[in-house]
Amino acid sequence: MNLINILSDNNLTESIVNSSNLLVLIGRFLLNSIVTILIVHFIYFKSTGKRSFVFTFILISTTVFFLCFLLGSVDLQLGFALGLFAIFGIIRYRTDAIAIREMTYLFLVITISVINALARAEVGMPEVIFTNIAFLATTWIMEKVWMKRHLARRTIVYDRIDLLHHDKHKELISDIYDRTGIKIVRFKIGQIDFPKYSVRLTIFYNETDETEFVDDYKLNDKDSD
Repeated sequence: MNLINILSDNNLTESIVNSSNLLVLIGRFLLNSIVTILIVHFIYFKSTGKRSFVFTFILISTTVFFLCFLLGSVDLQLGFALGLFAIFGIIRYRTDAIAIREMTYLFLVITISVINALARAEVGMPEVIFTNIAFLATTWIMEKVWMKRHLARRTIVYDRIDLLHHDKHKELISDIYDRTGIKIVRFKIGQIDFPKYSVRLTIFYNETDETEFVDDYKLNDKDSD
């Protein structure tokens, strides 16, 4: 087979044309991976210190991206995307309860992956890149700026009801700080148990990296250490 026959081969021409799709796939995958890693590792993980969901977020993002991109040639893109969200709504994680914060990040990485995979010629790459940057910037602002301005709260069982008197509130705050290292901004008094000499307090404090409370169901999560 001479050179002319090789160049005129339809299979060769088709492979060259399809190679452009491969370059688009690689480019969009790199964009999706970079944005996902920035959000999951440098925003979520740095803020919470939880490793258990990092694996889940990144793998789901990768899976959803390739699923949407490779099946995106079907002319049902919007229905396909909405159906994908419906599937994740029906097939819930039933082994552990998932906090609303983690569910929000899960929805975020799925949304980003769907947009990066299904955005077609009508939406140019500048718009797609801007959308990814907008997601990234909004998440960073909410996590690093907005959340830091709000007080975290926790309900505790306190064993000194003698300090509940209004005149001894400063002593109560000082006692909790000496015993836990938590600088309380304010607190609310809940149920008082006189026989057990205890009271339920809802304390409000500025959450810092040094102070981390873990819910009971997460104590068995080995990956969160």
